[in-house]
Amino acid sequence: MSTGERTTRRIRLGMVGGGDGSFIGAAHRIAARLDDQFELVAGALSSTPERAHASAANLHIAPERSYADYAAMARAEAQREDGIDAVAIVTPNHLHVPVARAFAEQGIHVICDKPLATSLAEAKALAQVVRERGLLFLLTHTYAGYPMVRQAREMVAAGELGELRIVQVEYAQDWLGEPVERRGNKQAEWRADPKRAGPAGALGDIGTHAYQLARYVSGLSVQELSAELTSFVPGRTLDDHVQAMLRFEGGARGMLWASQVASGACNALRLRVYGTRASLHFDQEQPEFLSFAPQGGPVQQLRRGMAPQVGDNRIPAGHPEGYLEAFATLYRDFARAWRGEAMSNMPGLLDGLDGMAFIEAVLNSHRQNARWVRL
Repeated sequence: MSTGERTTRRIRLGMVGGGDGSFIGAAHRIAARLDDQFELVAGALSSTPERAHASAANLHIAPERSYADYAAMARAEAQREDGIDAVAIVTPNHLHVPVARAFAEQGIHVICDKPLATSLAEAKALAQVVRERGLLFLLTHTYAGYPMVRQAREMVAAGELGELRIVQVEYAQDWLGEPVERRGNKQAEWRADPKRAGPAGALGDIGTHAYQLARYVSGLSVQELSAELTSFVPGRTLDDHVQAMLRFEGGARGMLWASQVASGACNALRLRVYGTRASLHFDQEQPEFLSFAPQGGPVQQLRRGMAPQVGDNRIPAGHPEGYLEAFATLYRDFARAWRGEAMSNMPGLLDGLDGMAFIEAVLNSHRQNARWVRL
């Protein structure tokens, strides 16, 4: 493909999963459209053919490019002159790797919801295929797209906090506080099913978001952890609550708490980073702001859109940016990378592999009564 073509046209996008009624599928589609860089042209939107074709019709996808099987879609699109450039994978966790591999083997770039896989071994095997073919891979850790998260990352990297000592992250929700998976809630059903979600419940669903945010902003690797998983709702197989103590490289310490049974909590993802000179506090439910507290000085409330900023703002200060805009920023990162720009902020394979290593370490520690284990 010529450089000129990459510059002048929209990226042709396909989607697997995300049919009618899918929250995350709709979020991906909105994010892809926001900067007018993508065009959704093909899909295998459901494992049920009738639902797949009905969903495609609602999204104005041509009937001949609505597929009942993702493998058939990968082969067919790879053979078309106007075939898709990238595929967005918005399925339950157990399908992430087989779907991504099917498209990667056809030379098609991948945008995938997290977590990357259901085991570290299969994640590594997928990563090898992607790397061998020189493909782009975006893992949609949405919160890495918030301007003030990127501001925090830049401030830490610039040394404004000094040497990091403490990294605390929490992600609290309450929507699984009752056994809604047994009451017809489809989003809960697959998340509570080990065959589709993998071995981790809240740990894989929101724990990986919390972990990635802590790593993304701090820039530190976790060397050891001690963790405990709990299933508070009777009869639930997978965890709905996780807590972990973290030992970072360089001597920093931290804690991670993620729960989907925290009554009254909506989407309370919060990060606090403390260094020898200052600290930062980010609250996802108040994403326009970042608190910066110098040692011995007054707390400063930094506001999105006010200088100095790192350049990821879409609209002027006072016009709130939120979840969908952050999601769209990841798609914009991917588009820029596809057009040849170097994108150091975009979450990808390394984030996915790191997240799977974190999941396996937590499971390992939990099985040994919260024993300290190495990643």
